[in-house]
Amino acid sequence: MRKVTYAASGPTIVAQAPCRADLAGGTIDLWPLYLFHHGALTLNFAVNILTTCRVTPLKGKRIHLRSLDTKKDQEFPSFEVLRKTRRFRLPLAARLLQFFAPKEGLLIETDSESPAGAGISGSSALMIATTAALARFTDRNLTLEQMRVIAQNVEAQIIQVPTGCQDYYPALYGGVSAIHLDADGIHREAVPIMPEEIESRFVLAYTGAINNWEVFKAHINGDKHVHRNFARITEIARAMHQALMHGNWNEVGRLLREEWKLRRTNAPGITTPLIDKLIAVAAKNGGLGAKACGAGGGGCVIFLVEKGAASRVATAIGDNGGRVLPLQVARDGLRLS
Repeated sequence: MRKVTYAASGPTIVAQAPCRADLAGGTIDLWPLYLFHHGALTLNFAVNILTTCRVTPLKGKRIHLRSLDTKKDQEFPSFEVLRKTRRFRLPLAARLLQFFAPKEGLLIETDSESPAGAGISGSSALMIATTAALARFTDRNLTLEQMRVIAQNVEAQIIQVPTGCQDYYPALYGGVSAIHLDADGIHREAVPIMPEEIESRFVLAYTGAINNWEVFKAHINGDKHVHRNFARITEIARAMHQALMHGNWNEVGRLLREEWKLRRTNAPGITTPLIDKLIAVAAKNGGLGAKACGAGGGGCVIFLVEKGAASRVATAIGDNGGRVLPLQVARDGLRLS
């Protein structure tokens, strides 16, 4: 990527937001699926794998977009040119710029620590970071929930399929979340569990996703098998919420295993031979349960392990083709400076 230098006309705005690992209730957070299952909720926690957006004002009207992790960039002589453009090399930043309509030139630099296709909501976290940075740059005073709505809706415009809501809450708030999906709206509840407890009991590995859209279509089209699975997944998510609240880790493991057993039958390709191999290897070394993060078909897998077994399980996963990622709960969500 060629190096271009512009004269800045003001201080740089920096926003960071963490990714997430989901434990139960994923996919059902796609509207309107949760309306068909009373008491639907999703459980997840923020991981200290960060996404970053930097916005630097530039003299003149030129707009420069740069992705540090993908080594792509794109330039426009003015916002008016960008506004009329329909195809972008960096659609995330470009589409959010079309929404926020800046009145001066700027440089947007984005970066993500999440591996490509990891299923830990790297794109959604980056949507939150970029939304927050551009809101400050354009003097828009937004609540966190308003940021979530904008980020989710613009991401749906980019990928042209429905997006679930769960990915944005860890990015905004950090910590462990129960996201209640009700007819009157979406409500995030902080789950009061020590981050160190999560860190000592989970291992996160990258396997190196099926598309939620296929499962969404099957549900909407009346696939009774998928509908029954999500009815049970809803019950599992509620039960896991209670198990987490009471520190009942054996029950969390049992529910994690049951959720994955149901989820993998929703559509072909949700699991892979490598995922199956790693889950089996983990079970022999102290693993209590596991599931793919996000839509599955690859990406990351979250493993619940016996107390004190994290290092042993991580070594076994690494020896069998998985890439273990550092797992630290992000105590904070969105940070803006």
